[in-house]
Amino acid sequence: MSQTLTNTQAEIFQGLVPSDDEAPFEVDADALKHIMKAGYQAITDGIEGLSDEVRWEVRCPTESEWRCAEEAIGLGLKRKQIEVLADAVNSNYRGAMMDGRPRRFEGLGPMALHRAAIETHPSKDGVTALSSVPLDRPIAGVLARLVIAPIREGEPIRVPESADMAANIRTELIWTFLLGVVPSFIIPILRGMSGYVQTGWANLLFGGLCAGFVTGAFWRPRRPTITFDER
Repeated sequence: MSQTLTNTQAEIFQGLVPSDDEAPFEVDADALKHIMKAGYQAITDGIEGLSDEVRWEVRCPTESEWRCAEEAIGLGLKRKQIEVLADAVNSNYRGAMMDGRPRRFEGLGPMALHRAAIETHPSKDGVTALSSVPLDRPIAGVLARLVIAPIREGEPIRVPESADMAANIRTELIWTFLLGVVPSFIIPILRGMSGYVQTGWANLLFGGLCAGFVTGAFWRPRRPTITFDER
C-alpha cells in the first residue's frame, strides 16, 4: 500500500496542528524520519487486512517497490517531479537486494547523506530516471510517499557482485571469430582470390579480429537474466 504524503498528514504525524494543506509534502529530512517512526500506528490503525503474523514498517518505497507499483497501478507522479526513495545511493545494481528491502549505503563519503530518488522528465509523460537527493538539509520540490511494507527477515538475496568473466570472454571470442575472422577469409575466396588467403592470412586474421571487436560496439547476445528464484 502506498500514499503520497500531504502537508496536513505530515503535520498530524509530527504532532502539530494540521493546517488543512493538501499540497504534497516537500521532504524535510528530520520531519521525514519522525513521520516514519511515529506515524506507523496512525496509518495502520485504519487499514484492515494487515496480518499480525508479519512485522510491518512505514517508510518510503524502494526503487523495486516503486517500479512494481507504477507498472501495476500507476502512482501519478507528474512531470518535473522528484520522489525520494528508501534506498541509499549506489553506483550500480551490483550487490542490490532482490527482495524489495531498502539498500543501505555501502561506501564512504558524502553520498552517505543522500538517498536515491525517482525523477520525471520535465516535458514527457511516463519518462523517469534514477537520481539522488541530499537528506542532510530541507529540500524544496522533493516529494515523499509512504508505503506499508513487510519487514524482510534473514540474509538478503543480492544481485551478484561481479559478472561471469569466463562466460563473457568465451562469448566475445566466439562472436569475434564468427562475425570477424570467418567473413575476412570467406570474402577473398568468393571473389576468386583464394591465393591471397594463403599468402596474406596474417593480414586477413588481423583485419578479421579488428572487425570482430568493432561489432561488439553494436551487438552481442543479451546476457541471461538472473531471477530471484535462481539465487
